[in-house]
Amino acid sequence: MKDRKTFLQKFMQNCQNVYEPQEDSELLLKCALREIRISDTVLEIGGGSGFVSYFLKEKCRSLLATDINPYAVKCMKKLGIECIRTDLARGIKGKFSLILFNPPYLDLTEHERRGEWIEKAINGGRGGAEITARFLREIRANLDQNGRIIIIASSLNLHSVCRDMEKLGFSFRIMDRTKLFFEEIYGIKIMPQS
Repeated sequence: MKDRKTFLQKFMQNCQNVYEPQEDSELLLKCALREIRISDTVLEIGGGSGFVSYFLKEKCRSLLATDINPYAVKCMKKLGIECIRTDLARGIKGKFSLILFNPPYLDLTEHERRGEWIEKAINGGRGGAEITARFLREIRANLDQNGRIIIIASSLNLHSVCRDMEKLGFSFRIMDRTKLFFEEIYGIKIMPQS
């Protein structure tokens, strides 16, 4: 039986230099579990520790994860998750019915950046929204005609993310939210407008 404790034990044994599952990972999993169908072909962008994919891979027809961090790719493969090292979904030609992404959404200052792989999981660029904006521009090529996307956004960048979704012709709704000490995070379901 898969549970959080078993996952964390495997994570601690197999993973280093990888973002450890936090509240945002939990929120993405919670939203994905409500949305996933056994017929879905799933793509998780930036799978990191593999936490979300680990609990979803047997609840759908197929699941592929990506990450730019070579340590994350190695970690996910050790957990039995099919994973490709790439930047977002670059080079992936397939179409997916459900795409998941917990993007980095912090705006690290120059002195906070150290050039470590783990930063790729948290540094969202200027305003914390540059990576999310690029994802929204590029991901339509990988989305089935009636596909759905679930992303995580923060109250720190929600306005910018919503503006980008509207500009790119996506409809969206907040599925769930979690209040943290200094922010609120949102699970957002996105679909292309007809």
